[in-house]
Amino acid sequence: MTVTSIIEFFTKTLDVLLVWLVLYYILKNLRRNVKMILLFKGVIIIIGLKLISVWFNLVTVGYLLDYVFTWAPLAVIVIFQPEIRNILEHLGRSQLLGRHKLLTVDEREKVVYEIVNAMEALKKDRIGALMVIERDNSLTEYIEKSKKIYADISSDLLVTIFFPNNPLHDGGVIIQGDKITSAGAVFPTSDSLKISKRLGTRHRAALGISETGDCIALVVSEETGRLSIAMNGELNYNLTLDEVKMILLDELRPKNSSIIEEEEDNDEEISE
Repeated sequence: MTVTSIIEFFTKTLDVLLVWLVLYYILKNLRRNVKMILLFKGVIIIIGLKLISVWFNLVTVGYLLDYVFTWAPLAVIVIFQPEIRNILEHLGRSQLLGRHKLLTVDEREKVVYEIVNAMEALKKDRIGALMVIERDNSLTEYIEKSKKIYADISSDLLVTIFFPNNPLHDGGVIIQGDKITSAGAVFPTSDSLKISKRLGTRHRAALGISETGDCIALVVSEETGRLSIAMNGELNYNLTLDEVKMILLDELRPKNSSIIEEEEDNDEEISE
C-alpha cells in the first residue's frame, strides 16, 4: 500500500465524516424549529414528485420541477435567512468547555440550593422571574446587552433583582458557574406552536433561548406562581420544587462526573 493511496483513503474518509457531521447537525437542530421542519417536508415532497415524473414519464411536471430545483436554493436563502443566521450564530457561540464543568460537587449543590430557595420565595409571593444558566454554549451575546453584575449567586440577590420595583425585574438573569453575571437580559421569544397561548412572554423567552443552545431556562409565573424549566427546545411546565432541584442537579452535573465521583469513592475507601 503506497503513501499516496493511504493519503487518498484518509482524505475520502475525512470527506465522508464531514458530510455526516453536517447532516447530523442539521437534523439535530431541525426538530427544534417549526419552519425548518416544514421546509424539510416540502423538500421531501418535491423530490418525491420528481421521482414520480421520471418513473411515469410526466414531461410537463418534470419540466416545471427542473425550474424549482434551479431556483429553490436562492428562495430558501431569502425566505429562511433568520433561521440560517441563527444556526451560524449557534456555531459561533459554541465553546469547548462549559462553565458548569468547573464547579465542584459542593459548589454545584450550593448553586442549586440558592436557585431553588429563590424560586420558592418568588413562587410564594407570585413574583415573575426568568433565570438562564449557561452551559456549553456561550451567552455572551445577551450578556453584552444586559446589566453586568458578576456577583456570587444567592437567593436573596435573585429575589431582589426580580422584585417588582426593581428596574431590572422585567428582563432575565444570566448565571455562569456560581456567579450571577448579568440581569435585565432580553432573549428571543419562541414561535413554536407547542407552547400554550395562555403562557406569557417569560415562558416564550425561556423556550426561545433554549432553542438556540443548551442553556437551562427557569421561569416563575407571575400570574400563577408555577415553576417551569425549558431545555433543548422543550418546556417542562408546572414543576414542583423537588422536581426543579432534581433536574438542576442532574443537568448541571459534568459529563465526566460519574468517573470523578467513582475515583473519589475509591480514594475514600483506600484511606479508610
